[in-house]
Amino acid sequence: IEMTSDHTLEEVGKQFDVTRERIRQIEAKALRKLKHPSRSDKLRSFIDSL
Repeated sequence: IEMTSDHTLEEVGKQFDVTRERIRQIEAKALRKLKHPSRSDKLRSFIDSL
């Protein structure tokens, strides 16, 4: 994912019309999913193939 700059939770929340707390919750859930062994193995093989 190409990004030119970092964005605050508040900026992202405004873009999607949700609170910064909701963005924080979504981010935390996504990171938990990515750390799960079944997903991290798939991600590792994908990254290694780049």
